[in-house]
Amino acid sequence: MKNVLVAIIVPLVIIACTTTDEIIIDQEGINMSAYQQDLAECQTYAKQVKTGEKATKGAASGALVGGLIGAITGGTSGAVTGAGVGAVGGGAKGANQGQQSEVQVVKRCLSGRGYRVLN
Repeated sequence: MKNVLVAIIVPLVIIACTTTDEIIIDQEGINMSAYQQDLAECQTYAKQVKTGEKATKGAASGALVGGLIGAITGGTSGAVTGAGVGAVGGGAKGANQGQQSEVQVVKRCLSGRGYRVLN
């Protein structure tokens, strides 16, 4: 049970760190005040990505696969350990995929508003 809690908490911490700071635009001729407003609006759209749900699904599937592998290789105790490890790994992977999706939404939104996104 302790491993399951860790598997849930770790991805949520990762999700909380989601950032779009890595977006680089060509600033030539750009009104930065208008850009900041557009960026904020695009980030609002990105919040529609279900990052938490992806992390939860990843944790659940990771726990299942890890538990099965652990049971095969180490019996009951191996199943518990495998489930915990699988949940953490799967949750982190799901959270990372959600974060990447959020950044892509912001980049596409900014591009659609006429900004040249460089990365």
